Amino acid sequence: MAESNGNQVFTDATWAVWEPLIEEVRPHGKTPPKSLRRTISAILWRHQNGAKWRSIPDDLGPWWLAAQLFIRWAKAGVWERLLALVQQQGVALGMTFLDGTNIRAHHKAAGAEKRGPMAESEMCVKHLAALAVAMAPRLA
Repeated sequence: MAESNGNQVFTDATWAVWEPLIEEVRPHGKTPPKSLRRTISAILWRHQNGAKWRSIPDDLGPWWLAAQLFIRWAKAGVWERLLALVQQQGVALGMTFLDGTNIRAHHKAAGAEKRGPMAESEMCVKHLAALAVAMAPRLA
């Protein structure tokens, strides 16, 4: 993913890698999704930044479109299949370690796992966002 107006979006080279993988796992309905690249970028941006849906930048499309696609695909298990497919390609996630003594968290952030029907899909998309960043060419 590369910088564009301060937002993370797919470069042409990165999208060329991701598009066949997404096409393989996405549900094929009567009408193909419009601006799939932009909508996927918005979903990955949201999960990478930990923002709310309404905080998605305008240049990544309407926030409700990204939220709607995420929820539909989460219910269909698309994100889990996409993560499994990407991991089969041999792309591994890196690890980052933070010194917890310098990070303050709200007392309600005690580390409990998320619950609900979207919890697993949320984690899959966070992993996919990390993979997209790892696959991006490094700026010198």
